Amino acid sequence: MKRPKLKKASKRMTCHKRYKIQKKVREHHRKLRKEAKKRGRKKPRKDPGVPNSAPFKEALLREAELRKQRLEELKQQQKLDRQKEQEKKRKLETNPGVKPSNLEPVKEEFGQGRAKDKPKSGKQNPKKLYCQELKKVIEASDVVLEVLDARDPLGCRCPQLEEAIIQDGQKKLVLVLNKSDLVPKENLENWLNYLKKELPTVVFRASTNKDKGKIIKHLKVRKRAPFKSEVCVGKDSLWKLLRSFQEARGKAIQVGVIGFPNVGKSSIINNLKQERICNVGVSMGLTRCMHVVPLDKQITVLDSPSLIASPLNSASALALRSPASIEVVKPVEAASAILAQADARQVVLKFTVPDFKNPVEFFTSLAQRRGLHRKGGSPNLEGAAKLMWSEWTGASLGYYCHPPTSWTPSPHFNEGILTNVKQDLNLEELEKNNAHSIRTIRGPRLASSILFQSSGLTNGIIEEKDIPEELPKQKKQQEEGENYSDLDSDQESVEAAAGENSLDMSGAEEAWEALPEESQADESAHSYISDKMTEEEDDAYDFSTDYV
Repeated sequence: MKRPKLKKASKRMTCHKRYKIQKKVREHHRKLRKEAKKRGRKKPRKDPGVPNSAPFKEALLREAELRKQRLEELKQQQKLDRQKEQEKKRKLETNPGVKPSNLEPVKEEFGQGRAKDKPKSGKQNPKKLYCQELKKVIEASDVVLEVLDARDPLGCRCPQLEEAIIQDGQKKLVLVLNKSDLVPKENLENWLNYLKKELPTVVFRASTNKDKGKIIKHLKVRKRAPFKSEVCVGKDSLWKLLRSFQEARGKAIQVGVIGFPNVGKSSIINNLKQERICNVGVSMGLTRCMHVVPLDKQITVLDSPSLIASPLNSASALALRSPASIEVVKPVEAASAILAQADARQVVLKFTVPDFKNPVEFFTSLAQRRGLHRKGGSPNLEGAAKLMWSEWTGASLGYYCHPPTSWTPSPHFNEGILTNVKQDLNLEELEKNNAHSIRTIRGPRLASSILFQSSGLTNGIIEEKDIPEELPKQKKQQEEGENYSDLDSDQESVEAAAGENSLDMSGAEEAWEALPEESQADESAHSYISDKMTEEEDDAYDFSTDYV
């Protein structure tokens, strides 16, 4: 016999009881508000962020931004992996007799996204991948834009790359002087007159979105932030130059953008497209593969990875042109090599430090000035060197180089090649547009800029066979830090160097001794600083976790 179901009790109540409950609730809330008013109501404090007086503020904000980018790219890669697995499962369901090993891998459409067009490197040498992607860009391009840093245009030119481009005979090579607002106008005009004798040169100043709050919001929402076209200088002249060549050809063209790290290749593409479509940042080597960006139906731009500097170059050239993720660079040696070729008096005025006789004195004064200390109060020389190195390779410090006094054509150029390169390009209109761009740009004064002695042309590696074999230690570091950014890789190299018994300052001293006017430091002061560094190297100052 089934048990009869019991009727559930009704939740209905009389109006008198319901109103009484509501009254008690109101009284309770009123009582809480009254007590909170007596105590003093405290609003939740907003996050003030990184204070302006904090050392390495720009580096910290950049590191937070890069971390968010890495998380986004990781999510995108995981999403693509899930889609591949689902597609494989569908193929197995439709064709049950086919084994999973016989299935063809899912082909991705090249150049349609940031995460899609990253080649799977595995344990392959990243330098070889860079060479492969750079070759793809050169072979597919009709016009090649070699981007130069206006602060050191000669040091940004690579003779091996230019020779590989002009060997075809059908490709056009154009120089783009980016970061033109960081050099005095007189120096910019001198460099333009020097470079245009050899190749067509465009004066350019890429606009940058310096509002970090908007950048972080853009990373969260994952929308393309528009650029302000009025801030960019030289975009119209570059557009007209490419359009004139496209009309002369009578067909669609592809434009490759190449150059050494941190010269602004991706920023130029973003300004031409007027969208933030390519990853940009102060860190070197953010672009790791070819990225196809269609500007319109007739012109397509190809973003390329950075050109690899040959280890046979000078120490200053390697410090300025090598990404930290590819070349293991010690901050003290790199900063000392840069400091050896800069005007000491102007460096003192720019960094507001007392006069110095050698790099150790300068880094000690800079560490004390910026508050970089280890436990015990000894100055953190590596932190000061890294600060100076990051500012010199960034896009805010103004320095300049003098062009050579006499113009001599490069050995890989002759009159026939130069005539062929300048054919089908409207050079008269380009010269007028460059003059207008120089008038528009507001450069720094000559007295406030630092004079830098350029080391000349920088040799690059184009062929994979020219890449030197790596040491086992370097291979291990690359395998461990393959998915990390350049900033993290550089920090790991600093931490690894901190575990040694003594800091190797021989490279710094040799670079400094190259200057004839400088004298060596007092031996007693040098030995005192070295002893302090040896005692407390294990307690290296980690600035990346203090304010994040």
